[in-house]
Amino acid sequence: MLSTSDMTELTWSDVPPLEVIDAEAAPGRGAHFDGRSFFNPGVPAGRGWFDLLRAALTARPRPWPRFIENTARAEPVTEVPVGRVVLTFVNHITFLIQLHGLNILTDPVYAERVSPLRHIGPRRVRPPGLAFADLPHIDLVLVSHDHYDHLDVETLRRLEAAHHPRFMTGLGNGKLLRRIGLREVHESDWWQQTALPAATVTFTPAQHWSGRGLFRCNRSLWGGFHVRAAGAAVYFAGDTGYCRHFQDIRHRLGAVDVALLPIGAYAPRWYEAPNHMNPEEAVRAHVQLEARFSVATHFGCFRLSEEGFEEPLHELAAARRAYGVPDNAFPALQTGETRHFEVTGREQVQPVRAASVARQFADAFEGRRMRVVKGAVETVGGERAGVAAV
Repeated sequence: MLSTSDMTELTWSDVPPLEVIDAEAAPGRGAHFDGRSFFNPGVPAGRGWFDLLRAALTARPRPWPRFIENTARAEPVTEVPVGRVVLTFVNHITFLIQLHGLNILTDPVYAERVSPLRHIGPRRVRPPGLAFADLPHIDLVLVSHDHYDHLDVETLRRLEAAHHPRFMTGLGNGKLLRRIGLREVHESDWWQQTALPAATVTFTPAQHWSGRGLFRCNRSLWGGFHVRAAGAAVYFAGDTGYCRHFQDIRHRLGAVDVALLPIGAYAPRWYEAPNHMNPEEAVRAHVQLEARFSVATHFGCFRLSEEGFEEPLHELAAARRAYGVPDNAFPALQTGETRHFEVTGREQVQPVRAASVARQFADAFEGRRMRVVKGAVETVGGERAGVAAV
């Protein structure tokens, strides 16, 4: 099924505990740090035990395949001209971003399961779209936060051994990354910028939470990354719920050429809404960022919530129609697909009136009924146990 070179597994003992970070390490972060834990301004970070129990008892997951072959063939390039962005969708939220003189990986995960346990938890339903051995030299790795479907210890170790890249992440994650053997690690607070030889990287806010265990939540900071390099501005949102930070990013950093926005792990909404956007919210974020192009992430590899395998793509298509966004302006790439985006000669995107768009979207979905299928591919209890630590 999958070759051992493309799959890694993680055991609980591989993951060292995080320490409480120095409250004075990044001045001015009192708006999202209380001296012990990070939080989302105005919104709780994560979910409590009661909500987790309720979600497990009421879960009605829609169908997912047990395994699916990839049909796209990855074609990374050796040189990228100024003003072009080349993306290869590896899987889930892992992208190879190629800019002029710079190769970047986002939240690299080659694990078979995204879980602290070897045999329990969400398991991939397809192989990586680009084999680890076929990666070009990686200069920069962006780690948005510490959940298992975003920070895969063994993949990061392999990248260190093979490529010696620079790793960028949020405050509090550096201790873990250095302890597993990564040498060049840079931690940032929200809005902090790092000047690299080939790019300027800004760690941007997100609405989410963090934690790799059951009791030490929100001790490290989550976020996204805005990369400006070689005539292009690329934004990787990481994992996030919908909130006003998309408008703030546009206001502070300018319009985005290519945005990587999550569209999956959104059902049921009562449980997932604070932490994961649905496709309609992702398209709304695309509009507010004034992105020339957006590309869908966080879908089609690991079943992390209740929506069916195809639902995010159907919902994305409906949201594009409702917001008047052309299909090629917000595509969902096939796993393993490489696509080139020309970003020279950019014209400013005109904002769309939110009230009008919301009405169009409601009309587009009026009368639509989601069919609930009770037969799950894997047992709900096992999946929920894995997601609890993700």
